[in-house]
Amino acid sequence: MRFVAFLFVLIILVLGGGAAFLMTWDIPPPTAPVQKVIPNDRLPK
Repeated sequence: MRFVAFLFVLIILVLGGGAAFLMTWDIPPPTAPVQKVIPNDRLPK
């Protein structure tokens, strides 16, 4: 029973640490321009 409680606390700590990391991580925006060709058939007339 003690092992299960330890494992539960460990999982909670890992999930909390991962959530905190993702909330504070400053992800850089993409620098390459995106160009996509849309065929005329898909545009409304």
